[in-house]
Amino acid sequence: MNATASASRLSPALAWLRREAVPLAVTLLLLFAARDSLANHYQVPSGSMQPTLQPGDRVVVDMRAYGLRLPFTDVQLLGQQQPQRGDVAVFNSPADGIRLIKRVVAVAGDRVELHDGYLSINGQRLQQSIASEAFGAKPVQLDLDLGGGPDIAGITIPDGKLLMLGDHRGNSIDGRFFGLVDADAVYGKALAVYWRRGEGPRWRRL
Repeated sequence: MNATASASRLSPALAWLRREAVPLAVTLLLLFAARDSLANHYQVPSGSMQPTLQPGDRVVVDMRAYGLRLPFTDVQLLGQQQPQRGDVAVFNSPADGIRLIKRVVAVAGDRVELHDGYLSINGQRLQQSIASEAFGAKPVQLDLDLGGGPDIAGITIPDGKLLMLGDHRGNSIDGRFFGLVDADAVYGKALAVYWRRGEGPRWRRL
């Protein structure tokens, strides 16, 4: 086989790569970058956030809510609002790096106590009823069927830190076990459940 014949066979393959494969690769890269930096989804692995979230729930996550990051890195390009009390947020556990979803219950400067599953922030008890609390105007239902889990005698949240707890207070491995979370390490804010096991598509804002 001479060089001319080899080149003639390679020419259609190279043309196909330029015409089809390269644009497809660029499109996929852009899609993955958008997913990593703008919006994503999360599948709830456990019942630690019941009744707000059920195991298997699929949740829309706004990756821009707490700052725009360089795709595929933790480098923050643009800061936006800080996580607020009551937000449901996605972050990596400080203990083992596993991605978790919990509620932000206290931010920097807050004095926190937790007794029998109920929070007090800066001396104000959040309990509204036998199984609910309110973060400002935001009501939150709790699951206390297994009790409230470990109490918090009283801590003040340092600058740049957050306390994350599950709504199923007696069945949640949360900040009482792995400690406080860096505020700038929170990946995104959970906006809504868009799929629930056994029910299918839905849109339930968090």
